[in-house]
Amino acid sequence: MNIAFFGSSLVSSYWNGAATYYRGLLKEIAALGHAVTFFEPDALERQAHRDIDDPDWARVVIYPATSDGWQHSLAQAARSADLVVKASGVGVFDEELDSAIAGLPMRPLRIYWDVDAPATLQAVGENRSHHLRSAVPRYDLVLTYGGGERVISAYRAIGARDCVPIYNALDPRTHFPLQSNSSFAYDLGLLANRLPDREARIEEYFFRAARALPAKRFVLGGSGWDSGRIPANVERLGHVGTGHHNAFFASALATLNVNRASMAEYGFSPPTRIFEAAGAGACLITDAWEGIERFLEPDSEILVAADGEAVAAHLQSLTSARAAEIAGRARRRILAHHTYRQRALQFDRLMEGLNPRTEAAE
Repeated sequence: MNIAFFGSSLVSSYWNGAATYYRGLLKEIAALGHAVTFFEPDALERQAHRDIDDPDWARVVIYPATSDGWQHSLAQAARSADLVVKASGVGVFDEELDSAIAGLPMRPLRIYWDVDAPATLQAVGENRSHHLRSAVPRYDLVLTYGGGERVISAYRAIGARDCVPIYNALDPRTHFPLQSNSSFAYDLGLLANRLPDREARIEEYFFRAARALPAKRFVLGGSGWDSGRIPANVERLGHVGTGHHNAFFASALATLNVNRASMAEYGFSPPTRIFEAAGAGACLITDAWEGIERFLEPDSEILVAADGEAVAAHLQSLTSARAAEIAGRARRRILAHHTYRQRALQFDRLMEGLNPRTEAAE
């Protein structure tokens, strides 16, 4: 199958948390024999912050972030693709692409792939005239990288023919344990870009814990934290490229995961950081969200905190030996049940199940 995939970026993780999801999943989809062309706009300074070269398992087409740019790319894709995928959050001309791909002729097949379903559905729920209400019913399938029954039901309620979560996972060839790096050897680490719907939760879970434990050392990686009231025991690193993620995760006593507010509300949307950090050998502390036990067992494979006070309590009692035990159990669980190879096989089965449409069905 020739797959044309319109997403934010495959080659840059700059302000683009979905990059490692795309890389892990599409690499394994390509390994199953599919040809992947990834279309991404030259936008938001991502090309100036590339962290990988064009991969050998996908063709990357970078188009101008203009109306002519996306239209030309879509016309090119529609001529040769068996399947056109539109991911959420491309960053420019999303509404136009969402609607244009939904309106393609009966062939190629069309999939809407939501990499932030809770936030998308919240926006749709608050706006009765949201463009996805008319676009989604025209797609052959909606895929999401999380969500569980609430997301599935919500998408079906706005007319999706079907909605299937393909969860984040681990690429063990990309994320694996390294020796500790003194540059990241803190008590608690967090990788998170500064976003409006996550900032208050990071204040609660990370900064509050740092203020409660002034003798502990905290490290914050991610873009956007240049200003603001940051505790004195928090070191800010700015953007941390994916090439340094393994060292980051492996070096701190523990790594914190903080979901965005909408993800925590919907549950069943484990971010890529959970799988990547576990694969790199991190001891994870996470904010509480529905469905976590489906992926990692609380208190055995991951530590769960209801608030910043609980994060501080976990960190205060955590020894190096216990952190290593938790990290080891988590990595074994992820390797056994949550790799991108397994997710790609799920995608392949879904594609086999999509009935080819004929011109007579128009």
